[in-house]
Amino acid sequence: MATIKDVALRAGVGMSTASRVVSGKGYVAAATIARVQKAVEELDFRPSHAARALMSGTSQMVGVYIPILKGTFYTPILAAIDAELRAADLHMVVAFGVGKGDARRQAVEGINFLLERGCDGLIVISNHLCEEDVLALGKNQSRIVFMNHLLDGIESHCFTADHHYGGVLAARALLEHGHRKIAVIGGPSTSPDNVARLSGFMGELERIGINPAGVWQTESDFSPEAGWAQAARLIESGYQFTAVFCANDEIAVGAMAYFQENGREVPRNISVIGYDDTPSAAFSSPRLTSVRIPWLEMTMAALDELFNRCYGTQRTIQRHFLISITQRASLARPPGT
Repeated sequence: MATIKDVALRAGVGMSTASRVVSGKGYVAAATIARVQKAVEELDFRPSHAARALMSGTSQMVGVYIPILKGTFYTPILAAIDAELRAADLHMVVAFGVGKGDARRQAVEGINFLLERGCDGLIVISNHLCEEDVLALGKNQSRIVFMNHLLDGIESHCFTADHHYGGVLAARALLEHGHRKIAVIGGPSTSPDNVARLSGFMGELERIGINPAGVWQTESDFSPEAGWAQAARLIESGYQFTAVFCANDEIAVGAMAYFQENGREVPRNISVIGYDDTPSAAFSSPRLTSVRIPWLEMTMAALDELFNRCYGTQRTIQRHFLISITQRASLARPPGT
């Protein structure tokens, strides 16, 4: 395999000149550039990642931690990050929560894994870390940004949405359509953003006179399998309801599938509202009404902050994200009204 030294010898220039041409940094005469480029083509030279890192003084890699490599939620986020990094001639390294320990320990181990690989900076999508974990990162704090989490003392590193308000909007959407008999399929109680959205939802029901204690509610993970299973429990319970709020879109898709396979049409018999407004919501059957959390805008803002911290750019940072309801076919008025 040809090296930069071979290119320099073939072109009749010094190694530093050949390196400047290959990296595109620094002045080199046009005739010299042509000779070096010809040598590169003749030798089929491809600079190694280590060589590029040595020339640039960075690893040219950005690490991304996600809690789980499953489902439709993280795919568009990872795709957006990868596209933005490639446009800047950078590369993405992904770690996700596996192995022993709870979600917090997995996040800490994932961050350490990415730092040990020499990533210039990290985007961490987890809300299970605490101040103690961040303090333990020492000087590495300066090159890490967090999504879906707000940590005291490093607010400028953090990008999240007001999930409490998202829950309020979900409740209002059902109430405005005339629903009063409502069930809730929540996510894990260990997930702070899930707790916030359910708090907002129940608080809005209570505000208009519906006792939250009388609302059928269950906990699950954020998967379509859980949505299917909890929808079955809901039907078997005998609880009378006309609408279901699901803590994310994947739960909602699973629940709708169960309802429709078991003779309860959505939205003719039961209305369903999801949360996140992921791509799956637009292509479910029926198409899912969902609370829109602007995850892609949040992702780009986190990346902009990371570029400023790690690569000296001066990008404008967006810090406020509009939450709304995307109205689709799964939400209608209760039967008989």
